[in-house]
Amino acid sequence: MTRGFSAGQPWPMNERAMWFHRVTTALGVAALVIFSLGCQTGVPTEAAPEPAAAPVTSDNEQVQGRGEGKDQWWDALPRAAWSAFERVEQGQDWFEVYEIRPGVLAIYEPGQFEEVISYLIVGTERALLFDTGLGIGDMRRLTAELTDREVIVINSHTHYDHVGGNHAFETIYGTDLDYTSEHELGRPHEEVAEFVGEGWIWKQTPEGFSADDYLSRPFTVSHVVEDGQVLALGGVELEVLLTPGHAPDSLCLLDRERRLLFTGDTFYPATLYAHLPGSTFSDYERTAGRLAELADAVDVVLPAHNEPTMPASDLIALRDAFDAMREEGTSFVLTDGSREYDFGRFSILVSDPPPWSAE
Repeated sequence: MTRGFSAGQPWPMNERAMWFHRVTTALGVAALVIFSLGCQTGVPTEAAPEPAAAPVTSDNEQVQGRGEGKDQWWDALPRAAWSAFERVEQGQDWFEVYEIRPGVLAIYEPGQFEEVISYLIVGTERALLFDTGLGIGDMRRLTAELTDREVIVINSHTHYDHVGGNHAFETIYGTDLDYTSEHELGRPHEEVAEFVGEGWIWKQTPEGFSADDYLSRPFTVSHVVEDGQVLALGGVELEVLLTPGHAPDSLCLLDRERRLLFTGDTFYPATLYAHLPGSTFSDYERTAGRLAELADAVDVVLPAHNEPTMPASDLIALRDAFDAMREEGTSFVLTDGSREYDFGRFSILVSDPPPWSAE
């Protein structure tokens, strides 16, 4: 005979305890079976982890492909770093010239997004112009105002914003790479028109300049350089360091005597580009390691954009940044379709998916 349950009529205590015991026993057995099956099949019994949050995304309307938040870039001007140096008078409003060290003049073009810095390094016998800028102002006329020495040119690499004035000089040092040879041919207006369009220039351009006709003129490399080669200027010696990564023909100049390192686009205080056509992440990574080894040999780093000096300790930070990007979980922003990793004074832009994922 079984006993039914009537609403409002409690079971006797001994039957209630018996029922509770049977139920809990059954549940316990069921849990044990499930756990056993899970162990036998390798299926975890804990809840699945929450999916990773989608990366932050950012887009620009004006200056694209150059990193997060680049629109209205001119709001950051004037940059306070320049106030530490004496400004040198010269005859073109497009340029600003500052004496960084005796015989080391920074030629700054703050009117265009790149904020390019070229350097005129003057020796007792001749002067070396490290890059010739955008080609918007007259670089040949400017250097003639700044020195009466013979001027030789060497480019940190052959992107449009560093070779714009090359055509006006006879003596140009460079690599014998196909990448350099291709750019010796110049770039037509269609290839560079964007860089003088809306959002890229805020300052009045020189009289006679036309954005509609802007192009990168052909030039000729007259002397091939090799890694470790020393360029003597008279009282000043500059060692050539081939530092591929940002571009195949990227190079730096090391003044060991004065403990100065001119880094071109390999390193500067802004977004570093490891995502452009011709950029190679693995080369850039090796270059960062090489430059970090020079941190004890130099006091000042002189970059090619934005600000004229950086501490040598930043070379260590650059190497560490490349190491950090490979670590799973390092945060980034997806900006204009690329990954941007922020390290404070600088960031690094790489493709998405990242280049190391295919290694």
